[in-house]
Amino acid sequence: MERLPDGLIAYRRTPEFNQDTVPAGLQKAHSTKAGTWALIHVLEGELLYRIFDPASETVLIPGKPGLVRPEQLHEVQPMGPVRFYVEFHAAR
Repeated sequence: MERLPDGLIAYRRTPEFNQDTVPAGLQKAHSTKAGTWALIHVLEGELLYRIFDPASETVLIPGKPGLVRPEQLHEVQPMGPVRFYVEFHAAR
């Protein structure tokens, strides 16, 4: 699993989402701003994590977070019942 670069700190976390409450914006191509990294943490179930460049798809499960690089186009799709949140990181 890829890791966050050293020297980043968590500065914000989304509320917990489930298959019924995941915002539409997360289910279509979007990106973080310059300098912002994120980790997608699945608490229960499975979440399809799609990156557009370079193209890849990964199924996220508990204990296997998805790494989002700054300005990287990506989207997520619930694969049945799921609970997850996103944690944002930036340099100190």
